[in-house]
Amino acid sequence: MALEETHDDVMPNTSSVVVDPLSVHIGANISGVDLQEPLSPQQVTDIRAALVQWKVIFFRDQHLSHDQHIAFSRQFGDTTPGHVVYGSDEAHPEIYAVAKNRKANRFQGEVMYRAWSGWHADITAAINPPFASILRGDVVPPYGGDTQFTNLAAAYNALSSAMRGFLDGLRGQHRFAPPPGVDASDEYRELMRKRTMVTEHPLIRVHPESGERVLYISPSFLKTIVGLTPRESQGLLEILWEHAVRPEFTVRFKWEPGSIAFWDNRSTAHLAPRDIFDSEFDRQFYRVTLLGDVPVGVDGKPSTSLEGAPIEAI
Repeated sequence: MALEETHDDVMPNTSSVVVDPLSVHIGANISGVDLQEPLSPQQVTDIRAALVQWKVIFFRDQHLSHDQHIAFSRQFGDTTPGHVVYGSDEAHPEIYAVAKNRKANRFQGEVMYRAWSGWHADITAAINPPFASILRGDVVPPYGGDTQFTNLAAAYNALSSAMRGFLDGLRGQHRFAPPPGVDASDEYRELMRKRTMVTEHPLIRVHPESGERVLYISPSFLKTIVGLTPRESQGLLEILWEHAVRPEFTVRFKWEPGSIAFWDNRSTAHLAPRDIFDSEFDRQFYRVTLLGDVPVGVDGKPSTSLEGAPIEAI
């Protein structure tokens, strides 16, 4: 569908945004804009509306420099350090280099993989997790390395009414920690020590723009459900994680040089590809992250920080 501004005698037509949905629940391609140039106010409004509705939006053939990437991102919110735990580009502190062998992937030992392994929303261990992330493909393999996204609002709506009613009053503890069964490297543990973050978030978050209820269960960061026994917590989390990544809630994006993925971190989780490690292909992407707010539950109560400072804008 096309979002067109109807021009009148005073204002010219300043929006050419075209939105092409990719699946029923999530994902849309955006065309009709040049991200190397400043957007009009109406284009910003239209793109943001598409983001809130479709959860993740994609752009093709947008070959941006670091400065252009940052400038585009700032039209939608305040930027944060590239990554508050793993670091940033020295010359461009808003940029996080998502390399094939980046620090986030450096563990010692074997991980027991489940259907939800690796799925996450960005930095939900913080009291104010990012509003959105904007990732651009620079060095892109000829095949492999696709990224998947899932709609956590659709996942919530697909639960039974009894389960929704039970979950609406629960909260979960999120923290940075190595995957279960893995001995992290000394370097990784030192990064965790320097930027400890532990937060209690509502299990069901109310989206601040759409009003939707979101199953806020980032598998990589959510460790336990408050008030349940360890066995109850683990069993319920595994049911919810398995449910949240059902194929009908997801979209899979094939990258090309100049591709950009812009996702709403408040209502999605995503899966970084692992098949790339089975190839000799290089993969170098860059990400800018936008400052988020403090989640609020169905009961109107905000999240609670247990350890660590909020993410700050730069």
